[in-house]
Order: sequence, then C-alpha cells, then structure tokens
Amino acid sequence: MNKHLKIRDLTLRDGQQSLFATRMNQSQVDRTLELFKEAKFYAMEVWGGAVPDSVMRYLHENPWHRLEKINEVIGDSSKLTALSRGRNLFGYNPYPDKIIEGFNRNAIESGIDIMRIFDCLNDTNNMISTIKYVKENGGIADCSICYTVDPKFTRKQRLQAYFSRKKLPGKIFTIDYFVEKAKKLQKLGADMITIKDMAGLVSPHVAAELVKALKENCQLPVDYHTHCTPGYGVASALMAILNGADIVDTAVTPFGGGTAAPPYEFVYVFAKKLGIEIDGNPKVISKLSDVLYEIRRELSEFDNYRDKLPKKLDITDLSKLPKEVDEYFDKAIEAAKKNNEAELLDYVHKIENYYDYPAPNEMVKNAEIPGGMYSNMRAQLKTLGLDNLLDKVLLTVPTVRIAAGCPPLVTPTSQIVGGEAVNCVVDKSKGLSFYTNNSVQYINLVKGKYGETPIPVDPEFRKLICGDEKEQPFTEEDYKEPANPPLPEYGGERAAQSERDMLLLQLFPSVAEPFLKSWLEIKYERIRSEEAERYRKAREEYEAMTPEQKTARLMQGLYGFPWSSDLTDDEQKAINE
Repeated sequence: MNKHLKIRDLTLRDGQQSLFATRMNQSQVDRTLELFKEAKFYAMEVWGGAVPDSVMRYLHENPWHRLEKINEVIGDSSKLTALSRGRNLFGYNPYPDKIIEGFNRNAIESGIDIMRIFDCLNDTNNMISTIKYVKENGGIADCSICYTVDPKFTRKQRLQAYFSRKKLPGKIFTIDYFVEKAKKLQKLGADMITIKDMAGLVSPHVAAELVKALKENCQLPVDYHTHCTPGYGVASALMAILNGADIVDTAVTPFGGGTAAPPYEFVYVFAKKLGIEIDGNPKVISKLSDVLYEIRRELSEFDNYRDKLPKKLDITDLSKLPKEVDEYFDKAIEAAKKNNEAELLDYVHKIENYYDYPAPNEMVKNAEIPGGMYSNMRAQLKTLGLDNLLDKVLLTVPTVRIAAGCPPLVTPTSQIVGGEAVNCVVDKSKGLSFYTNNSVQYINLVKGKYGETPIPVDPEFRKLICGDEKEQPFTEEDYKEPANPPLPEYGGERAAQSERDMLLLQLFPSVAEPFLKSWLEIKYERIRSEEAERYRKAREEYEAMTPEQKTARLMQGLYGFPWSSDLTDDEQKAINE
C-alpha cells in the first residue's frame, strides 16, 4: 500500500461520456475549470474517447478549441490526459503512421501531457507507433491492458461442441496473460501501466491479485481504472489501493457511480481512514460538486438516472459523517483486509444505497459484457421489432466472439461482436444460417485487419467469412485518404484548411466534413454580411450627395460600382459621356 494515492479525475471526459452521452458544452466546461485548477488532482482526463466526435456532431464545437481552452485555465496544476485506441485512434479502422504522428503531436501541442493508449485486441504491436510519437513529442505514454473475461458457455453449448468435435478454448484471460502484456509494454517504452476495466468486471479479489502481480513484475506506476456498472467498482478500487495501486481513476460526485467510475468522495474517505495521503482539496471539491450538480440537472434529458440523483457526501469534515455510514466504511475496510469479498461488497453497496447511487446492473454482471454493448444490441433489435430475441443474442455472443479470435470486449470490438451476434440471430429467425449477413467490420476483424487476436482464427472460418483462408493484416495501402476538394460555393476554399482540420476529416470523415463546411458557411455568411453593410453605408453616402458630387463620384471610373444597375438614366448617361 502506497503512502500517497494519486487521483486521475475523469469528470470532464469519461464521467460525462458514461452518464450523459458526452453532451457538456464549452460554457458548462468553463464553469468548472477554475475549481478544477484549485482542486489539484494529479491528472484530469479531458479529451479523447467520444469527446472529439460528440462536440462536433451534437454541439457544433471544435475539439481542438475544447482542449486548448481547458489547458489555458488548468496550466500546470494538473496533467491533462486523453484516451486513444492505438492504431485505431478514434475510429473503427486502423490508420497509417503519418496520421498517428500528426494526431499525437498536435494533441500534445494543444495541452495533453499523458496519452492513455489501448488496443481493442491487446495487440501491443498496434501501440508501438503511438508510444513512439507520444514520447518523441514530450508526452507521457500511459499504456493500458484492457481487462476482459473468458466467454461463458451454457451446458448445452458445451455438449454441442463436444458432440460436434469442436474444442472450446480453455482459460485465456488469466492474471499471467495481463502481466505478460504489461511486461511487453514496459519494454516498448511505456511510462505507466493502466488496468483498463471498461465494463467494470474486475471483482475485488481479481483487483487485488492483478494489481499485486503487476507491481511485482513491472517497474512502472500502476493506474487502476474501472466502472461501477455491475457493482464492483468502489470495492475493487479499495482492493487496488490496499495492494499497491499508485493511481486510481475517479469522478467527482455527481459524475461518478452508476455506469461511470467510482465517486472521488468514497475513495477519499477510504484513503483517510487508511492513513493515506490523497490528491484533492476537500473544500474546493465540495464547491466543484455543487457546480456539477447544476450541470447534471441541465443535462437531464441525456441522463439515464435523472429521476434519482446521488446525494452529496461532504468530505470537508469527516467527523460529521452519519454514524451508520462511518461504520459501513470501517467495516468495508476490515472486510477488504480479510479478503472477504462478500462482506466487502455488502458494505460498499450499503454506502452506495445510502447516497442514492444506482444499484448494480445484474444483467451486465451476469452476462459479463460492457453495458454499452448490451444497450447497442438491444437498440438494434428494437429497431427491427425483434426485442424478443435478446436472450438468444446474449447466448450467441460467446460463439461469435470465439470464432473471431476471442477479442476483448472493448470499443470497437465489443460493438463489432455484438452487432454480428444480432445479425446471426436475426438470420436464424428468417430460416437462414449463421453468418449469412456479416458487417464489414466483422469481416475485417476475421481477416486480421485489426491485428493479432488472443487466439488464432480458424482458417476454414476465415474462408467462410472472407473468401480466403489466409490472414490479411492491415497495410498502409489499405487506408483511403478522405477527399478535401476546393469548394466553388466558398470561393474555392477547402473544408479542411489546416493540419488540425485535416486530422478531424481523417479521423471522423462523416462528422467532420459537414462540421467544417458549416464553419465555412458561417465565415462566408459573415463576409456577405460585411459586404452588405459596406454597400448600405456607401449607398447612404451616395444618396446624400448633390447631383454634381454624384456625377463626380461616378466619373472616377467606378464601372464595377455594386449598385450600377440601380443608376438613373441621367447618371448612366454621365458615365458614358
């Protein structure tokens, strides 16, 4: 256990993305920045993930401006961090090195100190370029290992596999698997290692075992990142702290809990009771929490938990904690030290219930898939009017996942596998066989375009899906540059007018193109407005002239005078003469 616990605050990125679909606008962000500056967290995650896409798509704001504005206020008080998907950056497709280099250089120049890098397959080869370019530009390479669990098969599925002589894989995602990935990343130049538990599936005993193993086998700081969706988050964070985590990711109430990260206030109380120094100024964070409550109410239309906001836990004076809650914290620590997971979870859930945080999502806990993956599959079926097939889709996920090399369930592979499971079940309901209709992304995953999968793809299956049994890894020739032609309606200017504009177009072509064009439209509308104003003023001056002055003005050779078609016959005659 460390004597000082560093905190990476997720409020302005992962917090709002997990709870409010990344809808905080710039003015709302601005209201928090001076307080964040005073709060003094080790780091603040403010960019990456869904932020660049969402601020263009829904808020009509420039992602680079968002980052620069935050950096302008926060300065050196906290390190600013962003999240990127290694070679995929933000999209579903891999990118060539020139784009990876440009993105990371510009992100660091705009204020990013730490780039959190992950790969959806835990393929460390896909992270090499980003590590290189982050470090070359003076940034810190925070390399993530994506936590996931082995597929769960029913007894019926196991019997079917046995009689069809199809061997199901044994244990894949063991503690040793994650430790080996971390050791490879250390050799590649990682400055720190993050356990990235995007679905919140790390149980307390696994958190203890994994953090301890990483601390014993790697000589790097370990950051613990999890979510509270299935009910493990807070308890697992406590176990991570007890077993030597250097940094824990949290979000300030009310941007924590539920589908988001553990609330900072809970972790603060645990740290203080354990005699650990922890980042953060309690008085400032209390004020910040009040502002965030206001913003959460403003974002209520996007809030899945809007009917029941969590209550505030005032950490400015822990002696005023309600007696029963104070006991829950003490008993949770006692249970954690005894490795009594059941008791630990019971007391943590009592704390969460007292402060009106959402109850554990039992579906996510039992299905062991990310909440976003589940909601997307359900939405797909609802659109098709086939909600009744959801249970069959959940049962199909392990089969589809294993066939594609058992990728970790993290964006984008979680959505690719989930979408394919829906396709298979819908096909079956129509009397067709599985894999009759396959998404382009699933085909590319099976081809090998995304990288090396945790287990090999059966060549026969690859031939069925792709028409060729040979693996076809991504090459830079696969990448197609988006068009950026001159636009006659805007004087021949292009939508992307700078390297940063072009990066937006390359990373988010369908969103960035209309966004950039809309800014051109605003620019030209302003130009047209300014021209109209000049015309109006000039016309007023002209109308106020004497006939002799008007003739003199016209005699100056103003054949291109903007209102020449409005001239009287006598005025036109004077010019012609």
